[in-house]
Amino acid sequence: MVFRMTGALLVSVAIALLIGPKLISELKKLHFGQTIYELGPSHQSKQGTPVMGGLMMAAGILVSSLAFHPAEWKGGLDAVIPLLLVAFLSMAVGFADDYIKAVKKRHDGLNPWQKIAGQVIVAVGFSVYCYFHPAIGSKIRIPFAGTDWDLGLFYIPLMTLVTIFIVNSSNLQDGLDGLLGTVTAVSSSAWAVICVMIAAVPAMQSIADRGNALTAGVFALAMAGACVGFLRYNRYPARTFMGDTGSMLLGGGTVAIAMILRLPLLLVLIFFTPIMSSVSVIMQRYYYKLTHGKRIFLMSPIHHHFEKKGYSETQIVSMYAGITLVLSLIAILSVSGL
Repeated sequence: MVFRMTGALLVSVAIALLIGPKLISELKKLHFGQTIYELGPSHQSKQGTPVMGGLMMAAGILVSSLAFHPAEWKGGLDAVIPLLLVAFLSMAVGFADDYIKAVKKRHDGLNPWQKIAGQVIVAVGFSVYCYFHPAIGSKIRIPFAGTDWDLGLFYIPLMTLVTIFIVNSSNLQDGLDGLLGTVTAVSSSAWAVICVMIAAVPAMQSIADRGNALTAGVFALAMAGACVGFLRYNRYPARTFMGDTGSMLLGGGTVAIAMILRLPLLLVLIFFTPIMSSVSVIMQRYYYKLTHGKRIFLMSPIHHHFEKKGYSETQIVSMYAGITLVLSLIAILSVSGL
């Protein structure tokens, strides 16, 4: 178990680091550059920075997950394929959006209906898979309480909405150099710890199938490693952006882990900052309409509000990483029974 998880982490880091320079060079040659519509001089300087850098994370996650998945453990291959499908099909929607923006020069990318249609197909498909899976089903674990909540037939529509919401929250979080990569590296590591606990502690194996937990742990550390390697090129000042390609990959992978483990409620803690990005956008939009032009935040998503307040990008990334770490520790305690 330790060998496989450590291997997935290190190989994923190495792959992202190794292919990064070549990928960035090719993206520049193809003129796959970011068009900046943000307000403020700090963002205008990023005009033309290569997008689709998330492809280097995708390579690390794919190779590591397949190379180190626990084939001899119950559910090994059966679990890793659905995890990869959700992550990579979500990425495909993001890739199409990035491609249209960068190549077709349509700054809006996919129209909202096209994007949501792709996400709905992925979300419904995975929700149905989980619902009928004998080791997952319609029950989800309630953190702290140590009991299950049977959603019955409501499982599929609710988890469909959760999947779409988390993928788009991940996308909204990707607005500053190194922000989403750092947050996801921390949150994925937390998921890996939870997976190890479920696999190692017999009393916790009522939460999720042991084979699913071990496989999800390998996948989670592959994601964490890919993010760490990617941050070499995405930390401030960024040499490349992950784009919707990367942000939807990470969002899809994150929600897939949560659902495989029957712990989607833990997303509120472990993925708190991306969720707040979505919440801040929703609050801003409706408050603006209700008050005929007034705003709650100087700018949304909320990380841009902090920018407007004078915080640097690196300060905001550090703050978000700290919040994610603290809430992830609480999440781990919530399922440990301590």
